[in-house]
Amino acid sequence: MRTPEQDLEHGLAVYRKLGWPAPSVAVVAGSGLGVELGTPIAPPEPLAHFLPFEAHAVEGHAHRVELLEPVPGRFVLYLRGRLHYYQGYDPHQTVYPVRLAGLLGVRALILTNAAGCLDPKARPGELRLIVDHLNLTGTNPLRGELPAAWGPRFPDMTDAYDPALTRLLADTGARLGVPLGRGVYAGLAGPSYETPAEVRMLDALGATLVGMSTVLEVIAARHLDVRCAGLSLVTNVAAGLTDAALTHQEVLDAGQAAARHVEPLLQAVLADPALTLAQ
Repeated sequence: MRTPEQDLEHGLAVYRKLGWPAPSVAVVAGSGLGVELGTPIAPPEPLAHFLPFEAHAVEGHAHRVELLEPVPGRFVLYLRGRLHYYQGYDPHQTVYPVRLAGLLGVRALILTNAAGCLDPKARPGELRLIVDHLNLTGTNPLRGELPAAWGPRFPDMTDAYDPALTRLLADTGARLGVPLGRGVYAGLAGPSYETPAEVRMLDALGATLVGMSTVLEVIAARHLDVRCAGLSLVTNVAAGLTDAALTHQEVLDAGQAAARHVEPLLQAVLADPALTLAQ
């Protein structure tokens, strides 16, 4: 059986063969949030080219890798779509793109996702910064023996979501007139949506947002000393708080509607000189 380190050698070799410069920033696009962040400096590559295992499609995820240069000398690896644990990947496969980014030199990571909201007053299309998370997936991408060079055996997660990067997003949103709330994100394994009883449990635990991604990626990134910021698009109010049924199409529709805010927000952050300081 191949190790996570051996798997990542495949992706690193593919990247080196492309001749792309080393990125310092990465962005992961969530469901329906594959917005345009600029013109790639090289032809985009399918994510599958970097994987030593099979890629499974999910509606709303392009599974494409782009390299951007929003300001001279700042290269951004844009992962348009992610891998999800519920697709049948193991934890190491799920975080493979994020680990690849970290090993390529990325030091700042912005992750977006689609989330249900436990606030009954929330409206689809709202954007909320993630300030902390609950890992309720039942697994962890740091299980097993990993290279010591990747990071400590027991990494500190006090600032899983970097205060400086989060503040940069908040300040940029305020300048652009894009309201950004804050929330604690509960990451579950999925793919079924939560029951009303589970929503009540999450509320009691302190969660305000819930979804099926992000937390494993953030754990893997922090292990590699990559600073993270998270942005959730509220696509629906969680089960039991309204009478409406939950559907994936609802998620995609909300993503398209929010693109007019997400796109200029991320473009401005990626071009901001303060991003270097935040790293």
